[in-house]
Amino acid sequence: MNMVQVCRRLLLVGVAASVLSACGGGADDVASPGEGTLVGGGGGGGGGTPTPTPTPTGPAAACPTGTIDRGVNPVVNRRNCGLPARVSSALSLPKTAGLFYSIDGRVDVGTDVGGDGAAAGGQSATLSIDPGVVVVGQSQASFLVVNRGSQINAVGSATAPIIFTSLDNLEGRSTDTSSNQWGGIQLLGRAPISNCLSAVPGGSAQCQQQAEGTGSPALYGGNLPNDNSGQLRFVQIRFTGFSASANAELQGLTTGGVGAGTRIENVHIHNSGDDGVEIFGGSHNMRNIVITGADDDTIDTDFGYKGFIQFLIGIQRPQSLGVNGDTMIEADSNPEVTGADDFTPRQFTRLANFTFIQTRTGTRAIHLRGGTDYALVNGVVVSPSACLDVDQATTVQATGPDEAGAPIIRSVLFACTPFADADSDTFEDTALNAAGNTNNNTAFTSTLTSLFVNGTAETAATAYNATLLNSFFVSAPYVAGNFTQTSYVGAVRDANDTWYRSWTCDSGYASFGSNASCNTVPA
Repeated sequence: MNMVQVCRRLLLVGVAASVLSACGGGADDVASPGEGTLVGGGGGGGGGTPTPTPTPTGPAAACPTGTIDRGVNPVVNRRNCGLPARVSSALSLPKTAGLFYSIDGRVDVGTDVGGDGAAAGGQSATLSIDPGVVVVGQSQASFLVVNRGSQINAVGSATAPIIFTSLDNLEGRSTDTSSNQWGGIQLLGRAPISNCLSAVPGGSAQCQQQAEGTGSPALYGGNLPNDNSGQLRFVQIRFTGFSASANAELQGLTTGGVGAGTRIENVHIHNSGDDGVEIFGGSHNMRNIVITGADDDTIDTDFGYKGFIQFLIGIQRPQSLGVNGDTMIEADSNPEVTGADDFTPRQFTRLANFTFIQTRTGTRAIHLRGGTDYALVNGVVVSPSACLDVDQATTVQATGPDEAGAPIIRSVLFACTPFADADSDTFEDTALNAAGNTNNNTAFTSTLTSLFVNGTAETAATAYNATLLNSFFVSAPYVAGNFTQTSYVGAVRDANDTWYRSWTCDSGYASFGSNASCNTVPA
C-alpha cells in the first residue's frame, strides 16, 4: 500500500471511530470456460454517476426469523433486517421482496473452535443465503467474520447473484471512484499456515494467526488441509476495504487458513479499498473470479497458501479516475520477520488462465518475493509498468524446506514496458529461464478485444496443459488440484466464451455485458 492510501485510510478511521459446506446446492446455469454458451444479455455500462436503486412496490411487513427489524429505510422504501452480532447456530436469509439484510459493526458466524476443534466456548454455526439476497454493510467498520469451525453457504445463481455491498451503494451514492464503504468478508478456517503467533511448528493444529483488521480476536490456522468453511458461489462483493490502521486492512475477501473443502467460485469483487482478495495460508481453490478496481493488489497471497486458481480476470481502474491500484499479484511470506522466507508450509500458489489489465504506472504487475513458490500458466498480462519483479534468492532457489523450485512460468504473454522490474538483481531472468519454462513471450503486443477477450494474437499462442500441475509437488494430507485443460491462454477464449456474464456487475471502466450496473442494487 502506498503512503497516499495509508494517509487517506487513517483519515477515514477517524470518521468511523466516532460512530464506532460441502459441494452441492445452488444453480449451475452459467457457461463453463470454453463451452461458448451465451448466458445473459449483452450491453452493460455503469458510468461514474450515482444511480438510484430501483424501488420495490413497498417494504416487507416483517423480517425473517432470526434477524433484527431495524425499520424501513426511507431512501429505498425497504425494510432493514439486521443480522445479530453473533450467529450462534443456523441462520437462513431467504430472498424476500421489499427488504434487505444488514451488517452493523462486526458480525460473527459461530465462535472460534480452535485449530484442534477443542477451544473453550467454541461453537459451530452456519449462515445460509439464498440467491438474489442483498446484504448491506451499515458503515465502514461493518464486516462479516466466519470463524473456524463454522460455515457460510452463500450460493446465488447466474441470474440472481448474492450481493454484499454498502449502504451508500444501496441508497444510490456509489460511483466508479467509490471504495472503503464497508469492511468486507473474513473467511477463517483450520487449514495449515506458516506464520504462527507462538513458537510452534508451522502447519500444526496449534499454529494460528490473528486476522488483519478485525480488532478483537479472529483466529485462523490448524492442520486440516481439507477443512470446509462453506461456499461462496455467484456472489458480488462491492465497495469494501476499510482500514482500521496501517497494515490492518479489510479486503474485499480475506481468507485465513481456509481448506480445500471450501468452494469459492463465480465471485466478483468490485472497487475494494485495499486488495481484491488476500489469502493467508490455507489450501482452498478458486475458480471463475473477477476483480475490478482494487485500490491495492488484485490478489495477495501469504503465509504458506497452497491452492489452485483458474479463470481469473483482473482489471484496474483507469488513471483518469484517480485510483489505479498497485500490483496484480503480490506474493510473499512475511518480509518483516527474519527467516520467514523458509517458514513451512512454503507458499505454492498455482494460477492458470488469467488476464490482467493493469493501468498503474511506475510499479510492476506481478511481484514474487519472500521465498514463495509460484506457478503462472496460460496468462495474458497488459501493463504500462514492468510485468515481472522477482526478489530474493530464496524465491528462485532449487532446494530448501518444502521447496518446489524456481517459479513455473509457462505460456504467459507479457505486454509490458519494460518486461522486468528495473532493480539491480536478475532474478526475473532466473525464473523465466528455469527448466521447463517455455512458450512465454516477453515482448507481446496485445490484441485483446472488449478489454479482456482474446484476439488474434492471443488465440495463436500455444497453451500449456495445466492439469499437469494438479499433482505436482502435492503430498498428503494435501489433495490434488482441480485445473482443467484448455486449448487457449488467458481467462476468456473468445467472444463466445461468456462464463463471466450475468452474475457480475458492469462499471464505466469494465463492462461484462451483464446489464446490471455496479452502482445500482437490484430490488
